[in-house]
Amino acid sequence: MTAAIVHMRAGELVPDSTVWDIVRERSGCLHCRGGFLLDGFPRTLAQAHALQHLMESQGIALDAVIDYELPLEKIVARLSGRRICEKCKAVFHVTQRPSFSPGVCDQCGGHLYQREDDRPEAVQVRMKTYEQATKPLIDFYRDMGALVTIPANGSPDEIFARSLTALKAE
Repeated sequence: MTAAIVHMRAGELVPDSTVWDIVRERSGCLHCRGGFLLDGFPRTLAQAHALQHLMESQGIALDAVIDYELPLEKIVARLSGRRICEKCKAVFHVTQRPSFSPGVCDQCGGHLYQREDDRPEAVQVRMKTYEQATKPLIDFYRDMGALVTIPANGSPDEIFARSLTALKAE
């Protein structure tokens, strides 16, 4: 996993070979009784084709692919405001869910830090990379009839509710 972290901190996509090592490590989860959710994967057409092949070989159907839509400036604000506790890994946000005492975790008193890949400049790089490498996935999954587009504005609870409603309609 260390190889993946180096790329993520630089705002780069993790190479396919490293991603596939991680997916293979967790492939048993594809057969979970309640189904599974892949977050941020696949990110390239090559990964999508490989995942499609893996799922077909395992007799697993793809029910839906969620595409969360949000303007770039809101994405940057959301990610660059995230803070994580170094001890308990609780997540805060400087404006949307601030800790009571700046820089201090409400749960355990640990130090809150900003991930390298959440710095505004890294988020900008990630979004440029998304536009180049990941955006074609939208057409791929739309052509398959699996794409579900959900507006990502609002609170996490509102977005979650929209997601559940959309997935139940599928």
